[in-house]
Amino acid sequence: MTRVLVTGATGFVGRRLCPKLLERGHDVVATVRRLGLSSIPTGVDAAEIPDIGPDTDWTQVLSGIDTVVHLAARVHVTREGAADPSNAFGRINTEGTAVLARAAATAGVGRFVHVSTSKVMGESSGNLPFCETDPPMPEDAYGISKWGGENALRDAARSMSMETVIVRPPLVYGPGVGANFLTLLKVCRLALPLPFAAINNGRSIVYIDNLVDALIRCLERPEAAGETYFVRDSEDLSTPELIRRITAAMDRPARLFPFPASLLRLAGRVTGNAATVNRALGSLQVDDGKIRRHLGWTPSVDVVQGLQETVAWFTSRTGPRDDADITR
Repeated sequence: MTRVLVTGATGFVGRRLCPKLLERGHDVVATVRRLGLSSIPTGVDAAEIPDIGPDTDWTQVLSGIDTVVHLAARVHVTREGAADPSNAFGRINTEGTAVLARAAATAGVGRFVHVSTSKVMGESSGNLPFCETDPPMPEDAYGISKWGGENALRDAARSMSMETVIVRPPLVYGPGVGANFLTLLKVCRLALPLPFAAINNGRSIVYIDNLVDALIRCLERPEAAGETYFVRDSEDLSTPELIRRITAAMDRPARLFPFPASLLRLAGRVTGNAATVNRALGSLQVDDGKIRRHLGWTPSVDVVQGLQETVAWFTSRTGPRDDADITR
């Protein structure tokens, strides 16, 4: 039986991963900011780690641990409160990962599964999906810090006999999702007119249960040692098609109209929302062929079902809206 330490266990992915690891027969230790204040599944042991950064002491937490799954990270924030965002991202995602990786290697941890991001490759894949042999070119503070974390992990593992696996997911969605995807759900629920009808881009996404299944394979399968993998659902979607799928699952109309992309980008720059607009208009696709070949992994949940499950969760927490509530 493998004893697994999961950082970020109370986050979006961690809440789904820990019960699945228990079902697979693993012992699970979850890091929490403060004992007694965080909800973790029955059967999971809690370890208090108030802060992840360059000064974190992992010595006691790593005692007896066979495998680490590192989910904890500083991710995008809607309203940035840090005076120096780059430093804030780097402190947790780069320096924090480096300290944990060195401590894990020193403690004799056998494998370290690190959840990175497709954004280490950049903000746009262009005409071809990113693959693992492409050179990473992160552009924003988050992507740069996660690329730094990958390199820190590799450096720590090189000096000691610890296996590493790096997983780079694109946008993760599913019940419990937050951030930009939750905002999109709210917009679709209102059936607002949106200027994306003429956009012909491609975006890779991954349903949370598909990602969790991939992480478990990376944890358990010997062939994964030393590898880096992209994961995705079996179907990429354009921005207008994603909106149509979500509104269909909500039984709402998709009110899309064409508008010049150049003017949308200009509006994004003027309003300070250039990054958000560029994500909506650009392509960010990944090739998951490597993990399929190496580990025999395929996503078990298709996009239609994944979006239906996500919408069902969203509706259950917000309540139904009838046609009288729809903006016309």
